[in-house]
Amino acid sequence: MVIGAAVVLFIASFLDFYTYSGFGAEVSRSAWDNLGMGLGTYMGAVIGAVLIVVNRCLPQPRKVAGLDLATVGTAFAILAAWTLLWTLIDLDNVDAGAGLVLGFIAALVLAAAAIATPLVPALQAALVPAPKPVAPQPYGAQPPGGYGYPGAQPQQPYGAQPQPGQPFGQQPPAAQGTAPAPQPAAADFSPFWFAVPVPRPLFSEDGSPNQIAELAPGTWYLAVEQRGAALVAQTQDGRRGVLQDTSGIQRG
Repeated sequence: MVIGAAVVLFIASFLDFYTYSGFGAEVSRSAWDNLGMGLGTYMGAVIGAVLIVVNRCLPQPRKVAGLDLATVGTAFAILAAWTLLWTLIDLDNVDAGAGLVLGFIAALVLAAAAIATPLVPALQAALVPAPKPVAPQPYGAQPPGGYGYPGAQPQQPYGAQPQPGQPFGQQPPAAQGTAPAPQPAAADFSPFWFAVPVPRPLFSEDGSPNQIAELAPGTWYLAVEQRGAALVAQTQDGRRGVLQDTSGIQRG
């Protein structure tokens, strides 16, 4: 919707802004005959739409002079719609052209879409999804073929003599006084990466209702533990907390 409104605004800037008749002739002007209107209003709204779209494409919101890019773009869109509204009302002895009417409608749609974006969760998702990270290796797991891998050959103690090969079909003698080591139980939970569809609060691990962080869409977080339906998540700066609402999360 934002991109479509920006395209219509750009096209409307080249259409007739107003027309007037005099001395038996009809004269029309476009918004570009007045650079303040063409660059300041029409292109200002288009630049605002670009800032909103760029902010949606980034995994993390960027700020300019302490302001979010989407906030700056929304201000540009509202200012353009406000200017075109009063220009349309205050026409004096001239007729509004298609460029003025179409530009006002497009600026109004752009401003409405920009204001609705932070209020509607479906409009908050990033346009470009974040790249999926490599799945973390479970704690204590050994790489294939390395030490502890079932297919690896056992190492001889330093100074020990190599044992002769066993005849085919004969089992090697079991060491006396030693019991086979118990196999470790398989873990029910393995860490995984996930992303949230909408901003979700992250609460303290001690069970208190204190919010320690907010998980943003388009960013991957590491789930390190499961507590019932909740997950213990770790942010990119190392903070850990409990994510109580796990509905709709995307696993990496």
